[in-house]
Amino acid sequence: MKTTAIICVFNEEATIRNVVIKVADYFFDEVIVINDGSRDKTDEILKEINKFYDFKYIVLPDNKGKGYAMATGIENANSEIIVFIDADLSNLTEEHFSQLLTPVFNKEADMVLGLPSETLINYSVNPFKSLTGERVLLRNDILTIIDKMKNSRFGVEILINLYYQSEGKTVKYVLLKGLKHPIKFEKVSKQQAVKEFLKAGHQIALTAFRNFDLITSSVRKKLK
Repeated sequence: MKTTAIICVFNEEATIRNVVIKVADYFFDEVIVINDGSRDKTDEILKEINKFYDFKYIVLPDNKGKGYAMATGIENANSEIIVFIDADLSNLTEEHFSQLLTPVFNKEADMVLGLPSETLINYSVNPFKSLTGERVLLRNDILTIIDKMKNSRFGVEILINLYYQSEGKTVKYVLLKGLKHPIKFEKVSKQQAVKEFLKAGHQIALTAFRNFDLITSSVRKKLK
């Protein structure tokens, strides 16, 4: 099966170059980068490296939110397998891609969630580990909720998770050793980080509320 890597980026000038180059160097059949209305040097950097590396570059003039950007990437993908990679990662390696893809290739899971090991958060006790941005899934499985994704913004991960649970699909976690994903407090000021956390939390809660039917469906499946 063919694979498409999708990178959604918003104001990540410090890391986007290395992430895109590492992804473009791997054996993905297609790479799509969605610039979600960045206002820093992200666009300049991507246009420069697009001259030397083969990837489809899509620019959204205004910031539409992570959910809209991910949905746009899926709509423009031509492969059966979709791989989402965050734009603010460090220490990304080919081994990480292999870890993410192998369970889907071997039909061991319908969706794989990758957990960076280099973080201040201990994923073994973190209740929010399912909100990781590193994930692999089948394109046909996710098409049903494309429209909902576009309106979910930072709630997109919980939307996808709820949908997969409601459908009884198999999800597998893999620890991506050495991969670093910064938290908000490492990227922006404390005041801005708190503001963004509250905003994201509101969007996640709103998405869960709007998709309460998926929650009830998941509970029914667990009780059977």
